This record gives sequence, C-alpha cells and structure tokens, in this order.
Amino acid sequence: MSKLLAYLNSLDKDVNVLSAHKSGAKAAMENYGLNAEEQEAVLSGNKESLAGLLGISADEVPAIDITESTY
Repeated sequence: MSKLLAYLNSLDKDVNVLSAHKSGAKAAMENYGLNAEEQEAVLSGNKESLAGLLGISADEVPAIDITESTY
C-alpha cells in the first residue's frame, strides 16, 4: 500500500492522525512521509490529482472532507 493511501485511510480510521492533520496538516503529512506532490494533492482535495497518484480512476476516490469532524 502506498504511503498516500495509508495516510488517507488513517485519516478516516485514526482519530489521532486526524487530530494531528487538523492541527498542522503540512507537518502531519511530512511526519508520515508524504512527498510534496502527495501533500499538495491532499490539501487541494482534487480527486483527479489524488487518483493519478494512487493509480486509480477519479471515480474511485471518495470525497475528502478533513475540515469537519464526523465523530
């Protein structure tokens, strides 16, 4: 699994990762090991960019909403 996919999954499943991301997204992604291109794609929320980096269709990328808490 790519680091990008692992990070996106962690945002969805780990409240500590989500909290760190909300407190300082750039630092959280750097600490996780994402490169600059991956960080920009996550911050932009652009499904086409994320899909390209993940090697999947943009239709397969769920909406990313990391600004609102769902718990």
